[in-house]
Amino acid sequence: MTREALSYIQRNYLRETIIKHPDRAEATRVWNFPYAALKEALVNAVYHRSYEEREPIEVRISNEELVILSFPGPDRSIRLEDFQAGRAVSRRYRNRRIGEFLKELDLTEGRSTGIPKILKVMAANGSPAPLFESDEDRLSFVIRLPVHPLVRTIPPEVTPEVTPEVTPEVTPEVGRVVLALQEALSRTGLQQALGLKDEKHFRQAYLLPALDSGLVEMTRPETPRSSKQRYRRTPLGQRWLRDR
Repeated sequence: MTREALSYIQRNYLRETIIKHPDRAEATRVWNFPYAALKEALVNAVYHRSYEEREPIEVRISNEELVILSFPGPDRSIRLEDFQAGRAVSRRYRNRRIGEFLKELDLTEGRSTGIPKILKVMAANGSPAPLFESDEDRLSFVIRLPVHPLVRTIPPEVTPEVTPEVTPEVTPEVGRVVLALQEALSRTGLQQALGLKDEKHFRQAYLLPALDSGLVEMTRPETPRSSKQRYRRTPLGQRWLRDR
């Protein structure tokens, strides 16, 4: 479900704005919310939430910010200032098995690198620094990703080129995967269709990036390791194929 949530948000809410300048050839390209920061924030919420509580993870998106709320908050051993500085390291993990599963899907490294990566990605996009909040009793945890200021303050006379349904990167490898999926294929079938022998290379360079791009999806996302698992193009993948 985490991949599906990420793909849905990416398709419907993430937008790249291209601003052309009269005094130079190179345009300024920014995202309202960089995908890599969203991914780290959401995976962090899935990894560290309490599954003994009924409250779901909430994602709220406005013209000002993207907010992810989860329950409970971080361990009391971690100061909020450490989050903001990118040096927060948890001494206890609530969901080690979920963490291992997320690592198998290449959604997390499981080495406390998520918060520093969010800070780094937001800065690279030119976005304001993210905010990390929790109440005194650590009952909840909020990650706020502010929208890029150029997206929010762009003047009416400038028409940005907005691409809400284009993945941030369509590598040649991902493009080959989309082209190969003329029908739903198993992992082995797709690897053979691409003519690749190294399973690890196929998984890391082709399959996982294709899933992350939103151009390809699993037919059984609720059971990623099912023997009946197949991979197919998404509507976004069909559109990319048509417009390429």
